[in-house]
Amino acid sequence: MSQLLLSRRATLATLAALAVPALPARSQAASKVTVALDWTPNTNHIGLFIARDKGFYKDEGINVEILPYTDTSAGTLVANHVADFGILGSIALLTQRTAGADLVGAYAIVQTETGRLVFKGGRSDITRPKDLDGKTYGGFGSAWENALISSIIRHDGGKGEFETITLGTSAYQALENGAVDFTLEVSTWEGVKAELEGLKQGAFRYADFGVPDEHTTLIGSSRKFLDGNPKQAAAFLQATRKGYQFAIENPDEATDLLISANKDALTDRALIRASLKALIDGKYLESAEGVIGTIDPSKFEAIGAYAYQAGILKAAGGKPLEAKPDFKGYYANDFLK
Repeated sequence: MSQLLLSRRATLATLAALAVPALPARSQAASKVTVALDWTPNTNHIGLFIARDKGFYKDEGINVEILPYTDTSAGTLVANHVADFGILGSIALLTQRTAGADLVGAYAIVQTETGRLVFKGGRSDITRPKDLDGKTYGGFGSAWENALISSIIRHDGGKGEFETITLGTSAYQALENGAVDFTLEVSTWEGVKAELEGLKQGAFRYADFGVPDEHTTLIGSSRKFLDGNPKQAAAFLQATRKGYQFAIENPDEATDLLISANKDALTDRALIRASLKALIDGKYLESAEGVIGTIDPSKFEAIGAYAYQAGILKAAGGKPLEAKPDFKGYYANDFLK
């Protein structure tokens, strides 16, 4: 399907282009708020569409426009103040912010990691990560992937050495036909799709092999917008949280609302409903402790430190960092009360 990639895939696609090009600034109407998507509409975005179409934004006195997905990353649109908010991956936020972009994480869509390393099920030669040494990875073209996979393999006692073929979305077909040995996927989307299609997969969870847990998908804004429009920011984020809460409590209606709002992009109701079920049952949208939307400072610090140690965080112009950044300014929970 055209919407195979979720925020993890969008994150991988943006890491090779950290420079933020100049884009024309948008004049902001007092009651209008815009939000940019990281990919074509999918279940990660469900709270936005519910909040809009159930009138939660209107109740807060704001008019929210969900911008059509474009090839320009949401982080770039937000950092250049073309969009007020945008869907970002944690790694994209970390890399772009460290390189000088005006980005601030303001809402955690998922409370725990949704990504995983996958291989075709039934392979007797892959039983643990160190078995991936010397094998072929179907990838998406970012430094983050290599750092992540090498770390996982080394944590299991391997060398962390493997071949990479950059394939993008075709990596999943290549995995199934045996052209590559393993790839990365989002368990709540590609993983769900594979299960519905009866494809057997083996998988390794990042956190089981030394990778800190993270908020895979965030809603970010700019410091300029948050400081200049605190009431609008709070109204947007609190109504958005209400939208995700509605999806958790009313999954069937939420599924239909998302599809109704995106008839051209979303046609497989079984996939949408199963994906939402995975997000709910896996305690991604709402943690086991009942947390929705709030960014965990310790979790953000841990993945930031991991990215720094992996060497993928660079200063402006791709220059090496002299010290680990202070990640406290990279996110804000102030607007979720």
